[in-house]
Amino acid sequence: MKSILILTASFGEGHNAAARNLHEAILAVSPETSCVVSDVFRDAYGWIIRMLEKGYLSVINHFPYLWQTAFDVMDRTRIVEQHIGIYGAAARRLGRLIVQNQPSVVVSTYPGCNHLLDFLYRNRLKRPFKLVTIITDSLTINSVWHRAHSDYFLVANDVTADILAKAGVPGQKIRTFGFPVPRIFASFNGLRPVPPSDGRWRVLYVVNSGRHIAPEIARRLLTLDEISLAVTTGRDEDLARRISALSAAEGRKVDVFGWTPDMPRLMAESHLLISKAGGATVQESLAARTPMIITQIVPGQEAGNARLILDKEAGALATTPLEISETARRAFANGAREWIKWQQAAASLGRPAAADETARFVLGLA
Repeated sequence: MKSILILTASFGEGHNAAARNLHEAILAVSPETSCVVSDVFRDAYGWIIRMLEKGYLSVINHFPYLWQTAFDVMDRTRIVEQHIGIYGAAARRLGRLIVQNQPSVVVSTYPGCNHLLDFLYRNRLKRPFKLVTIITDSLTINSVWHRAHSDYFLVANDVTADILAKAGVPGQKIRTFGFPVPRIFASFNGLRPVPPSDGRWRVLYVVNSGRHIAPEIARRLLTLDEISLAVTTGRDEDLARRISALSAAEGRKVDVFGWTPDMPRLMAESHLLISKAGGATVQESLAARTPMIITQIVPGQEAGNARLILDKEAGALATTPLEISETARRAFANGAREWIKWQQAAASLGRPAAADETARFVLGLA
């Protein structure tokens, strides 16, 4: 029986999304394969890691340039390699997982896991498995990703592959399969009529950070008669109630969703996505062929995700409630001329079958 171990971490949803989607694809392509997903840092340190995750979210939302400094330090120094030994409990946990599961392939979606493996296997020739690294961001790639050993580096697009090559990663180690988005994206086609049959363009506002201004963004969007608005608030029930109350006060219908497994369909049915430039969000938007208005860019890793959208003209950047509503209004003005340009660019960048392509590659190594 083939055995594959997928390593992830909860510092940003992109790592978990890539791991989860690849796991689903591996089991769909090869049901007989043993495939395990593990967050060894959370398993080893429990509440300490959960506190660090909350701290990370607080920093990127309220002190983004502090995170930029940390990102730059990790990129320009060897601080990760010098201090990886302090995570001895996680390394031991990872060692036990490898002994228990006997994987022929380990897939890492988080660079810290690669450095843990370097700590465990100082002699790389003694590794009983191949290591595949899925880089979850585009263009702005911290060197911490490729300073650790990996047999292959999988990236979302050709421009990121070029950046890795320029950083010194051998070309034979680089593969471009796209970001592993949920497999269901590959089955979507023509879910949104163009132009919309009722005259209202469907806009999906995904609230993940910047929650304090989310009601004002929704209020501004509701001033646009030409749109139909849906808002997802995750597990923030208080925000969901506030958006619903705003809808009632404005006399405009808003579809409010909490956490939902149907996000891929919501994206594919929408003409426009409004959200931050997270790695998974950007790639899912492209897989859905849905243009994007970016509301926030976390300095460091998200800068490249935003550049991908903006340089390829698959959307726009707007950071205030007024700018966001005005950008949406312009997108659908003049026969939706600007939206059509964005949509064509998004369609050219999307790789909705990336999870299956990645799964087949990994299974081939196994």
